[in-house]
Amino acid sequence: MRTYCKSNTLLLAMLAVAISMVAVRCTKEGVNAGNVSRALVDRPDSTVFSQFGDSTKVVNADVVADVNDVVKQEGVQTLINRYCASANCHGGRIEPMLDSYESIMTMVTPGNPEGSMLFELITTSDLNKAMPPITYGADMSITEKTKIYNWIKNGAKRSPGLEDYRPTAVSLLTNGCSSANCHNQASLGGNWARRSSISIAPTDTVNFTFVQPGGTVSNISQLKEPKLSEVWNAYKDSVRKFYADTVANASFRPIKIMNTPSTPSNTRAPLNTYDDLLLMVIYPKSVRSNTSIVYTDPVSGKAYRVRGDYLNASSSVLSRVDSTIILANPRTGVYNTTHQGAMAYDDGGLSPSEIAIIKGWYFLDPNIPEVWKYGIGNAGIFKYRKTGNIIKK
Repeated sequence: MRTYCKSNTLLLAMLAVAISMVAVRCTKEGVNAGNVSRALVDRPDSTVFSQFGDSTKVVNADVVADVNDVVKQEGVQTLINRYCASANCHGGRIEPMLDSYESIMTMVTPGNPEGSMLFELITTSDLNKAMPPITYGADMSITEKTKIYNWIKNGAKRSPGLEDYRPTAVSLLTNGCSSANCHNQASLGGNWARRSSISIAPTDTVNFTFVQPGGTVSNISQLKEPKLSEVWNAYKDSVRKFYADTVANASFRPIKIMNTPSTPSNTRAPLNTYDDLLLMVIYPKSVRSNTSIVYTDPVSGKAYRVRGDYLNASSSVLSRVDSTIILANPRTGVYNTTHQGAMAYDDGGLSPSEIAIIKGWYFLDPNIPEVWKYGIGNAGIFKYRKTGNIIKK
């Protein structure tokens, strides 16, 4: 009898503990739950690419989409399906259904994440409203919440547009290409200083040693602020002024050049900013910096390596990135015999989806002139290698 009572008492005690554990786990209140913050802290990263579906074919893709023509990555719909639209929740018995673009849009105010119920529910720290519920066992990551934020901020479209492509594409190119020994403003300015192309004080530069893969040692000289901005912005202004009217503004023809950093006196054209990218697209480095003299001023006798026709170019930013296309010289219409693609290491440095994002930005951006998209008179300057399909407007 004593044994029976002890067993009963032990069973009741264990049952009470189990009930209390369930209560703690299921409640949305309490000390621990109250300390949970689900907010998207700091300023959302606008460079996180966001699309509604998991696959988007970019504008001007080949007839049969090639490897660099499709952006493949987890989209907003997949995130909502995973966290919100299960059979027991907003994909089944609980309204509103969140299983389609139309139904998701009932909780979205395009262009206004903070005013959208969807974004409020995935970031609120009011755990009685939180979605997914606190009892779900997993919350969206910062990147996942940022994707939803950017998608709404950029218009909550079915297919991504310029607002989606440009921040990501610019980030890929400026951050991926502007290391100290590559497409860098400060390194170019420092090399110009070494060549005595500009007048500087000793305090305007800083020097360091860079060891390349394989052990090659390079001595890098970089120009410091405020001299850097003064020199680089003046150079860009002179390029634009010269090509705006090469006759009237002949004295603005740039005399400084840039090339592969095989010696301390050379470097690549900078790609630190969006404005740098536009300069490279519209006035390619190949016309602004030649290895041989292309013009000698008959009056002053100055020798220049800068061509007078910025459309007489054999390379472009896009053809340097995407190895599935080849470029035609816009002025002559003659196509290269092979692809370039070296900026992305023949598509090994960037993923196919990243290259597709850059291509999507390139053809949508109104700041890139039509001639650098479709050639003179829509003759075409980009041709797909596999099919021979020429990209036209």
